[in-house]
Amino acid sequence: MHLVMFDIDGTLIESYDFDEQCFLAAIDEVLGIQIDARWDRYPHVTDAGILDEILSQPSYLPDRALLEVQIRASFMQNLTLYLENNSVEPIAGAIEFLEHLKQREDVVLAIATGGWYESATMKLEAAGLDVNGIALATSSDHIARVEIMKLAEARAAEQPLLSRTYFGDAAWDKKASRALDYNFVLLGDRVEHHQAMSDYLDIETATRFIGLE
Repeated sequence: MHLVMFDIDGTLIESYDFDEQCFLAAIDEVLGIQIDARWDRYPHVTDAGILDEILSQPSYLPDRALLEVQIRASFMQNLTLYLENNSVEPIAGAIEFLEHLKQREDVVLAIATGGWYESATMKLEAAGLDVNGIALATSSDHIARVEIMKLAEARAAEQPLLSRTYFGDAAWDKKASRALDYNFVLLGDRVEHHQAMSDYLDIETATRFIGLE
């Protein structure tokens, strides 16, 4: 069996920009600060990991639990408002590629995202992606991307795997894939990688990158 795992924002959905803005706005609304949005400077580039780093500052520690709840609620409000007023598009060919993989008896699918569970499922539904039956792990499960990927794999695979592939769009996706010895496929051009695609319209190439015939 071959495991094929996907990130969400910028990988399955055209959601990287608005998701980031909703997150930054929530931090500003609750804490009254504008944080450093150079995400690769954070130890864990996940919603939970970034928030953990921010709220670890001594001034926030007494109210840390309450602030986390407030920021998550503000983020979800921002995201809900955005989705009510804007369309969300899947990456071109993503729906068809997922359906193609679902039909294969030698493939098992999973999603591992740095977003929280609530926002992940909301965005997937808004983009029209049917992920019913696909294992999902998020930063509601763990702050570290590698651990999120491990959880997604454990939830997806009940038998030995012949290969493991992760589709992602960012440097931290590539880094986590390397740490776990995953075959990495890049969506877009945000980092350099020898296996890269701008979308999933060429199913033959995407399938070849996974190592399937």
